[in-house]
Amino acid sequence: MDFIKGITFSPFIRRGELMKKETLMSFDTMAERTGADLAVLVPTGLQDTAQSEEIDFTSGATVSDEELESFIDYAHSKGMRIALKPTVNCRSGTWRAHISFFDEDVPCEPKWCNWFRSYSAFQRHFARIAQRTGCELFIAGCEMVQSEHREAEWRQVIADIRDEYSGMVSYNTDKYQEHNVKWWDAVDIISSSGYYPIDDWERQLDRIEAVVRKFGKPFFFAECGCMSTEGSQNVPNDWTIKGKPDHKGQADWYKAMFDACSKRDWVGGFAVWDWNRCYTLANAMTDMGYGIYGKPAEEIVRKFYESV
Repeated sequence: MDFIKGITFSPFIRRGELMKKETLMSFDTMAERTGADLAVLVPTGLQDTAQSEEIDFTSGATVSDEELESFIDYAHSKGMRIALKPTVNCRSGTWRAHISFFDEDVPCEPKWCNWFRSYSAFQRHFARIAQRTGCELFIAGCEMVQSEHREAEWRQVIADIRDEYSGMVSYNTDKYQEHNVKWWDAVDIISSSGYYPIDDWERQLDRIEAVVRKFGKPFFFAECGCMSTEGSQNVPNDWTIKGKPDHKGQADWYKAMFDACSKRDWVGGFAVWDWNRCYTLANAMTDMGYGIYGKPAEEIVRKFYESV
């Protein structure tokens, strides 16, 4: 696996937005300013609640097949590799990690078997697009923590994806969960969300390394990031944290992550979370979200990506 110098671009973008002029300009800016060579695209599927059985990927919340394929072709024409990561979210606002059902099927209750049937259809749909457009990587979802113990079902999901897509397949588990997934042998690349406190990288990398060595698979952080908000460097996974702008803290966090991971030859790359169009360069220093555009963290990312 070539080292991944990635950025997640406009995650969960709605239908009709991806091929707009301003979106393409934002993508070009990302490619020019960051040194990234891979973009992670995240089409969303929606279920009503964490206990709903059906995943909808036909609404206006999901990018259309036509615009997604056109955008992938555009990105490839710019020399960018593409990882496609179809991801489920809940309309209720519940984080996807809490999607869960009784482990034993119970009459009149929502069931794992029905949910996995819908989830597999969702993944298959986008795996076919990944195959048609030549995506370099397919990531079979993200942070589905309460489902990951369903080993047989996840192995079937991966097999279903491989029926449609001939490239490399990964799955993005959540932070602190790498050692809990028992079916890493079914994928080509292990990946996780790297939202670890600024002073805890060495300990967490020691833990993850044991998993990587056990399964003998390549590894990368399919997400990693920190908000430019005071205190975020200590709890970078908390997107609800409130405080003053702290762009130095965000940059320091990125430097700490890159410094720690550079000592580990098994870390095969990163996909920074994220790059989007929610603010302009003129107001970058008042933005307190995960975006790196126009902030000191952008320069940290660029220098690191250009050095590897």
